[in-house]
Amino acid sequence: MKTRGCKAASGKAVGRPRSSLGPTLSFLSIAALPLAIAPAAEPATPVTSVTAETGLVQEAQVSPAQLFEIASAAIEKGNLDFAERALRALAKNPDVEIRTEARFRLAMLLADSRDDAAGAAILLRQILDEKPEAQRVRLELARMQAQMGNMRAARRELRAASAGGLPPEVEQLVRFYAAALNARRPVGASLRVAIAPDSNINRATTSDSLETIIGDFDLDEDANAQSGIGLSVQGQAFARQKIDSRATLVARANISSRLYEKGRFNDVIASFLAGPQYSSGRDTISFAGSVSHRWFGGDPYSFGFGVSGNWRHPMGERTQLSVDGALIYTDDRQNDLRDAERLSLAAQLDRAFTQKAGGGLRVSTYREFARDPGNSEVGAGVSAFAYREIGSTTAVARAGYNRLEADERLFLFPERRVDDRFNASINVTLRALRVGRFAPVVGIRYELAKSTIEIYDYQRVAAEFGITAAF
Repeated sequence: MKTRGCKAASGKAVGRPRSSLGPTLSFLSIAALPLAIAPAAEPATPVTSVTAETGLVQEAQVSPAQLFEIASAAIEKGNLDFAERALRALAKNPDVEIRTEARFRLAMLLADSRDDAAGAAILLRQILDEKPEAQRVRLELARMQAQMGNMRAARRELRAASAGGLPPEVEQLVRFYAAALNARRPVGASLRVAIAPDSNINRATTSDSLETIIGDFDLDEDANAQSGIGLSVQGQAFARQKIDSRATLVARANISSRLYEKGRFNDVIASFLAGPQYSSGRDTISFAGSVSHRWFGGDPYSFGFGVSGNWRHPMGERTQLSVDGALIYTDDRQNDLRDAERLSLAAQLDRAFTQKAGGGLRVSTYREFARDPGNSEVGAGVSAFAYREIGSTTAVARAGYNRLEADERLFLFPERRVDDRFNASINVTLRALRVGRFAPVVGIRYELAKSTIEIYDYQRVAAEFGITAAF
């Protein structure tokens, strides 16, 4: 197998297999983009070593530079288990330069020889937590995210790398890499599980009565706001099959659920979509057909099917524009008068401000045609988000506003429905507390809805304490 040289802490070349993504990604090893890690100096305190030929622990004392050389020799001889143990030992060194070099080499070994992109991504993220200016590491992290199917995260890392400044020749290769992201992992999955305390699990009014044109009606308990602690589970699995050099067939399954002790409020949504994705220059265009099913309280709530499309266009090295559109038909299993066709359109702008911070703006609109004009509606919204990496913690803040207007007044209500909705949230991923591939996540969300129809007024505060992982 051919190998590519990577400058080691000792100054010697360490062989490693070529990237599984092929020559399009080979720029990650070029000398034009150094690792930004100083050569490891000989420390005064030696470390315990192991024998390259046998992989057994020895009592002989060697320096980190010597152990790097031993690990390199083990890789050249194909003794990857020994090399991994040696590099993991060096990755615990108190010297930041030594452990950074060890983590980087170990990440490359896991990614290119063990087919373990997730394990490599964890190590690369640990490096960036301590050295956010390490551009080559960030680009390798983008490659790992792409292999795991986390394309949004991969493109975000590319924009962050460009925000830090790159040599002109490397910028060209980064653009080439961004256009080649279709060559990625064929299957993958992600999972997020959280305990979710919620002040209003059914998004209901706090009012005890409802005003109508024939008088006020008392609302039963289930129509009032209910608090509770639930289990939030969100999962995704995907598969890709390359059609030709520019086209890929993508299939994706999603599930989102909130489960409560009061089972009548359980909310489960499952969906499946599949379709082709095309690359044209730096742009990506995708189309998909989709089906979805929702259950509430264990009973069928709605069934939907339709088509959607997405166009993604880089605007410079730090900014990306994406446009989404969809046409969905929904069969409401609770009320036939709410069966509707929905046409939606949205545009989002994402930008990396610095290597450790970024944000974006999204505007959206939709038109829904229901059987009953009182249930037909038009809506629009705007939202913004910002993220910031603080050491080994990533914080994401969001805020948004949406307005809904019904076509006509429903028979029972004195006014036509008009809603104004506000939301804000913050989520934090605590990578310092990671266990294996699982990292803790903490979040809180606030929602406020004001409506001309009292039953649609509500306030909600919800929190999440859970874990997230990609496979």
